[in-house]
Amino acid sequence: MKRIISESDEEIVLSGQKVIYSVRVSRTARRLRLTIQSSGRLILTQPRYLSFRAGQDFLRLKSDWILSKLSQLPKQMVLTPAQSRARYLELKNSALNLVKDRLEHFNIFYRFEYNNISIRNQATRWGSCSKKRNLNFNYRVIDLEPRVADYIIVHELCHLKEFNHSSRFWSLIAQALPDYKTLRKKIHHYGQK
Repeated sequence: MKRIISESDEEIVLSGQKVIYSVRVSRTARRLRLTIQSSGRLILTQPRYLSFRAGQDFLRLKSDWILSKLSQLPKQMVLTPAQSRARYLELKNSALNLVKDRLEHFNIFYRFEYNNISIRNQATRWGSCSKKRNLNFNYRVIDLEPRVADYIIVHELCHLKEFNHSSRFWSLIAQALPDYKTLRKKIHHYGQK
C-alpha cells in the first residue's frame, strides 16, 4: 500500500513573496510536516483528514521559517523539478570527474577498495555507500565549496571501512580533514546531510 495518496504542486504568497510548494497527502501522516530539499523545493506533507486550507494556514504560520531557509540556499539550488532534471543532465559528467579526481586524491592516503561510482539527482542525500562498496554522490556536489565537497567525498570513502557513524568513523575522517566538524556544519547551509 502506497503511503502517499496524492501529490500536487501549488503556490502561496508569504510576506509578499510567491512560493511554489508540493502538497503530499499521506495515508500514514499524523501531523503536518515541512521539508525543504536541497533543490529549494518546499514539501508539505499532511494527513489525509486535513483540508487544503489547513495546509495553507500552516504554511502562513511557518512563513518566517520557510523564507529564512529558502534565502539561505544558494540561488542556483532553488530549482523546479524540471529545471533540476535538466541541470542534473548538464552537470552529471562534470560532477563525476570531480568526484573521481578527489576520490583518487584522498584514496592515496586511505587505500580503500570500492566498486562503482554513481552520480545521482537525489533529493535528500549528498552521498551514500552501499554494502557492495559502491559510492553514490549527488550531482550538486559540483556546487559546493571545494573543502565542503571534499568532506562529502571523504565521508562516503570512510564508510568503506566503518559502515556507521562511530567515533572510529569520525577519527578516520579527521585523518584527512582535521577541520571536518566545521565543514560538517557548513553542509547544512546547502540543505542536506
